[in-house]
Amino acid sequence: MHRLILAAAVGLLVLAASGPAVALGGEAADLQGARLNALAGGPLSERDKELLERYGCESGTRIAFCQRLAHPQRYYRARRRVHQH
Repeated sequence: MHRLILAAAVGLLVLAASGPAVALGGEAADLQGARLNALAGGPLSERDKELLERYGCESGTRIAFCQRLAHPQRYYRARRRVHQH
């Protein structure tokens, strides 16, 4: 009986110790989630957009937000030509 209780207690301690390690994914896990949301064409949160602007989308992502990041519109003013006589 004591062995069973000891084994259960050790098992619970192992599970409790591994829980925070999994939760420490942080920004890398958020970035991967944002990239997968964009790849699936799903809605992007503001946090997802911030991460994708900072680190970029996966290649081949066809969502409009990633297309704008890959091919930004640049407006250049035409240079004035001065006619010399």
